[in-house]
Amino acid sequence: MPAKNEAKAAAVEDLSFETALHELETIVAKLEQGEVELDASIALYERGQALKTHCEAKLKDAEGRLEKIVLGAEGVGGSEAVQAG
Repeated sequence: MPAKNEAKAAAVEDLSFETALHELETIVAKLEQGEVELDASIALYERGQALKTHCEAKLKDAEGRLEKIVLGAEGVGGSEAVQAG
């Protein structure tokens, strides 16, 4: 079964931020209901962790891209303004 889990993890990398976030929200809702069997809960939790990591990476990438835009438009002071805000 490790190959199946690896395939799911690889699929996470192909998801857009919005799709991954929506799936993560769905997983959280299922887990909060507490009506999922233990093995399924563990699998959902693992998938949720992968989705969380993916979303965080997408956000960090977007932040870096925005910082470059600000630096390009305003010079070095722009970066300080972004960090202070």
